[in-house]
Amino acid sequence: MNPISPDRLISYWSTAQLEASAVILMNIVGALLLGMVVGYERSYHGRAAGMRTYGLVCMASAAVTVIVGYPQFWFGGLVPLTATADPTRVIQGIVTGIGFLGAGVIMKEGLNISGLTTAASIWASSAIGILCGSGFYLAAIVLALIASATMIWGGWIEAVLPSRHAIAVLLRFKPGHHPQQAELAQLANSMGYRLAEGSISMSKNESGEEWHLVLIATGSRQVSIPNISETLEKQVFLTGYQLSFARN
Repeated sequence: MNPISPDRLISYWSTAQLEASAVILMNIVGALLLGMVVGYERSYHGRAAGMRTYGLVCMASAAVTVIVGYPQFWFGGLVPLTATADPTRVIQGIVTGIGFLGAGVIMKEGLNISGLTTAASIWASSAIGILCGSGFYLAAIVLALIASATMIWGGWIEAVLPSRHAIAVLLRFKPGHHPQQAELAQLANSMGYRLAEGSISMSKNESGEEWHLVLIATGSRQVSIPNISETLEKQVFLTGYQLSFARN
């Protein structure tokens, strides 16, 4: 039989095939929403892995998992699966390989992490490819649209929702000055921030002590590094400082 004959091509869009795709899509959309709910908590606390990252990973995981439950519709239902032809083993290899690829785009510099959403989107694209290769074309198309929409508007949703931003701070103290945590906590409170628990580390040399810490905004207001810098400039016990957004 001709592999590209109309009858064979139409089988990929049969009623049963579309019904299976509809069930898959319901799983995908549900997973996306649940993943974004979980990711919002991370986004709210200023973490790098936020709503988009969690949503994409959860959605892609659901897409890869749910198609295993419909082996009779794989490849349009025209090629019966045998014990020697197990597509799930192929999927396992694909997902593992894409995981290493995604790890390659994640960059970490100090307390700042970038590339997590890119890595998640790469993994989601692998799920789209798996759906296409399995013959679930409608599910693949909609999954691609959902992933694209999440990438485009997910950041806007995160920006609109209230969150508490974090600032990574490096403080250099004058020689002979021995700072106290309570002193720094009071300074942070005066600027509308609080010290993140377990974020303090320190070092000391002949030029004085250096403290690394993270400040978290106590409200949902927009973080202003220049305002923090202006306050730190007035502190006579400091010889220098460094500020950056902390996305960890």
